[in-house]
Amino acid sequence: MMKSKQVRLNCGIGMPVLGLGTYSFLNDRQTTEKAIHTALEVGYRHFDTAKIYGSEPALGNALEQAFLHQTVGREDVFVTSKLWGSDHSDPVSALRRTLKKLGRMEYVDMYLVHWPVKLKPWACNPVPGEDEFEAELELETTWRGMEKCLDLGLCRCIGVSNFSTKKILSLLDIASLPPAVNQVEMHPMWRQSKLRQACEEQKVHVSAYSPLGGPGNAWGSTAVVNSPIIQSIAVKHSATPAQVALSWGLSKGASMIVKSFNQDRMRENMEALNLQLDDQDIIDIDAMEENKIMRGEFLINQTTSPYRTLEDLWDGEI
Repeated sequence: MMKSKQVRLNCGIGMPVLGLGTYSFLNDRQTTEKAIHTALEVGYRHFDTAKIYGSEPALGNALEQAFLHQTVGREDVFVTSKLWGSDHSDPVSALRRTLKKLGRMEYVDMYLVHWPVKLKPWACNPVPGEDEFEAELELETTWRGMEKCLDLGLCRCIGVSNFSTKKILSLLDIASLPPAVNQVEMHPMWRQSKLRQACEEQKVHVSAYSPLGGPGNAWGSTAVVNSPIIQSIAVKHSATPAQVALSWGLSKGASMIVKSFNQDRMRENMEALNLQLDDQDIIDIDAMEENKIMRGEFLINQTTSPYRTLEDLWDGEI
């Protein structure tokens, strides 16, 4: 069994560089729990969930069983969850609800602001024509609530997700404690060069979701793993396209949140930790055409959203 290497975060704790995404909208709870048990056997120790994923109860139950059977201890696993837009007014209460869903877990290791948008308290997913957005994010208020979660011991680190370079720098201007992580879409066809450089300068770790382009998700794409460049590098190293994509991301200093409930794929993804790409591979990948897959269109409209265009949401980084 392999175990994921770790990266040291600016909050002083280590985080496994390979995590399992647990978004399970199309899966029942039993399927998700079984996948988490399998991932533990394979060697995964970082599990990524969120209120909106619907997988917090399954993750909590699977981990509770693992703790009970002493497969792993609580200190051996790293759990990430996220604050949804409708909970920005009270992150402490939101995190307490998450902990309850996670089987009365005492803390999560990482708590992230899921999107830089504040929804009305009753809103779940914005629906076209419905007034579900708050006019402004009020990031300072949200972040004070996140810092309070940390002060109360409900989490060990706080961070953000889907923040552009401009939004990260704006947050750093008002934060008493900087975000430890910015979790964003990142893969060989969306390389986040500007954001990675800014985050590196500010000691904010970049964690990549959809590091393979999200194949298998309704919104995802197979363009990354089907790319002739990625496939030819895979043949050269007797590796798989997925391993090449993950190895590229790891070479850039990012951690990877991979989503597969298939045991063979889990092992394949974990073995990317042993793949070393050469300089020419990196040059070839860094020259690939770019295309953002998770664009956040559901947060854009001309009437109620604070973001009228995708350029507004991503501050021109699209």
